[in-house]
Amino acid sequence: MNVTALSLPVVMPELILSLGALALILIGALRGERSVWLVTELAVALLGVALAVVVFDKRTEGVTFYGAFTNDGFARFMKALALIGSLTSLLLSLDFLRHHRYGGFEFPILMVLSTIGMMMLISASDFIALYLGLELMSLSLYVVAAYRRDDMRSSEAGLKYFVLGALSSGMLLYGMSLMYGFSGTVNFKGVAEALSGHAPVGVVFGLVFIIAGLAFKISAVPFHMWTPDVYEGAPTPVTTFFASAPKMAAMAVIVRIMLTAFPHISTEWRQIVTFVSIASMALGSFAAIGQTNIKRLMAYSSIGHMGFALVGVAAGSVEGAQGVALYMAIYLVMTLGTFAGVLSMRRNGEYVETIADLAGLSRTNPSMAFFLAAMMFSLAGVPPLGGFFAKFYVFAAAMNAGLYGLAVIGVLLSAVGAFYYLRIVKIMYFDEAAQPFDAPKTTQRIVLGLSSAVLILGVFVPAPLTSAALAAAKSLF
Repeated sequence: MNVTALSLPVVMPELILSLGALALILIGALRGERSVWLVTELAVALLGVALAVVVFDKRTEGVTFYGAFTNDGFARFMKALALIGSLTSLLLSLDFLRHHRYGGFEFPILMVLSTIGMMMLISASDFIALYLGLELMSLSLYVVAAYRRDDMRSSEAGLKYFVLGALSSGMLLYGMSLMYGFSGTVNFKGVAEALSGHAPVGVVFGLVFIIAGLAFKISAVPFHMWTPDVYEGAPTPVTTFFASAPKMAAMAVIVRIMLTAFPHISTEWRQIVTFVSIASMALGSFAAIGQTNIKRLMAYSSIGHMGFALVGVAAGSVEGAQGVALYMAIYLVMTLGTFAGVLSMRRNGEYVETIADLAGLSRTNPSMAFFLAAMMFSLAGVPPLGGFFAKFYVFAAAMNAGLYGLAVIGVLLSAVGAFYYLRIVKIMYFDEAAQPFDAPKTTQRIVLGLSSAVLILGVFVPAPLTSAALAAAKSLF
């Protein structure tokens, strides 16, 4: 791939979203509140066009901005996942925002701007580009988290995310400065060449700070403190967005930076990643058991699943990168499907969030209960659903890399985590029926149904996804 100062085809998806976001801001400013739904519909169209370009136009592959921006197979795969997460989250938000009268043309624009940051983050090939993408993504997320200004919980969620996010950015910058000091470059490949021997103590310190800054974005332990409060306090469509698209971008940059910037000092960073992985799996498995709010439970579930995905990162191999890509794709489907079910929990026009509200759902809405049960079984990793194969691939990669202890601990903690997923299934099928929910909206039914179909039927035709994940992983090496 040729390195050029600027190649428009390589940055075409980002260019489409950037110019589109500017146009949406102008429309919103000129038409005011009358433009809310027009801006939202145009934002959906923009994300759809960008997704089509990423998936179908291979001319976008290449390296530009003097090596700072790489759009290889791995970037295209993860960008597609991030765009699917953003697009679905925006579609799921429409009825919720109408119901609560949170309409504002800023909301879809903020989601588009955050998505541009995610795509920049996924393609970053040096520390400067990485930081620009991270901040563009995060600044929009800070505002979105506190979008419900008249709600104390939403304001608290936004403030906590902002304060802790600023702290993590500072840690990340400090780690980057240490790496620049020891390598003399900010480019990932240049750092890899400079750190080809034994890692000095300063490099290890830099690694710790970089991993800490990035671990915050995927809500990995011990940088998970914001996650339960933000998930519970933010509006449910915002929680859906937080749980899906940004996780794709943050995990993608973790894989890229570990495998392309630090391949020769894998012994040092593998110990850190292994600790974070085990701690996240353990907290996600045990802390969710006592939760009564389903959004808070999904926050701890997200922490645990990021720990499982980090098992593949710790492997540091093609199989590990494939496992992470596959895991994130299946995690995205499970998360979007589950939150479509959460948004369907509406009784007498009011949204409810407690797990007890699902009691007897199999008798009041059998199809919704079946689809949600499929989500829960898959999240628990029960075969033959998609969640089982996601964990199988990352554990297999860890075993091939000689990380037998990590794989065994992961399997045991997966069994512990299955308890709270299966408890939801028990409540839906065996408890006394509660008052029935209102009929789900069309978008919610479609997302819930499609997600279940992918998880159930994907086992019969896994080749397209596994092959795409393998090709994406190989492009990193």
